[in-house]
Amino acid sequence: MSEQEIVYTKEQGIATVRMNRPDRMNVFSGEMVQGILAAIDEVQRDDSLMVLIITGAGRAFSSGGDVKVMARNVSENKGYVERGRLFERDLPPLPLALARLDKPTIAAVNGAAVGGGLDLALACDIRIASDRARFAEVFIRRGLIPALGGTYFLPRLVGIDRACELIWTGDMVDAHEAERIGLVTRVVPHEELEAATWELAMKLAKGPPLAIRMAKQAIYKGLTQDLASALEYIQPLLEALRKTEDHVEGARAFVEKREPLFRGR
Repeated sequence: MSEQEIVYTKEQGIATVRMNRPDRMNVFSGEMVQGILAAIDEVQRDDSLMVLIITGAGRAFSSGGDVKVMARNVSENKGYVERGRLFERDLPPLPLALARLDKPTIAAVNGAAVGGGLDLALACDIRIASDRARFAEVFIRRGLIPALGGTYFLPRLVGIDRACELIWTGDMVDAHEAERIGLVTRVVPHEELEAATWELAMKLAKGPPLAIRMAKQAIYKGLTQDLASALEYIQPLLEALRKTEDHVEGARAFVEKREPLFRGR
């Protein structure tokens, strides 16, 4: 895994991916996308990792695709021959990989998140934003539409009308407006972003991992179910959780008036 275009670290059950092209506003490259995908795969396979944080280096979370490369390819009539290789092969699996990861994902949005960078943040379960963050679906200004799930995620987060407005206009919104419309979970002062993200990640990492993973599955499955189907779906999950050591520990800790120590068993 490259340490140049992404920085990948693991500490106390928390994995962090930091996109590391600060001089280019963390625009996507094949190497970066493959590094993120490799990190997601490792988090899925490693039972000692409980949470994944994605963030950016410098003043941007990510500005998405490399517009300079797009313009050069188009001017040289390369169009979808070279550029399409990145978008068609590497990029679509990124939101799918995040959706399939059954552990919590947090986007720590440290700065501008536009285009594919915004879609990447939207694909995470929770978004904590610096008060310096800005957001825009700029695809329309290039004669395109969101490539990484923006048309899927935005209506579910902000409603159909606001999603239409953001996607059709490509307008930029600041962090506080993003919080007001439900695009981000919460906004914190820029200097507190890392600490606030880490605090939440640690709280999740100390939680019962089996229950958290099953809850995530049930939440997203429920988006496509009616109430009766959702209630039926969770019954076998509950039955399985009732047989775990974590459930016994949670009940025992409540009686003993102490914090539970969950072990994922």
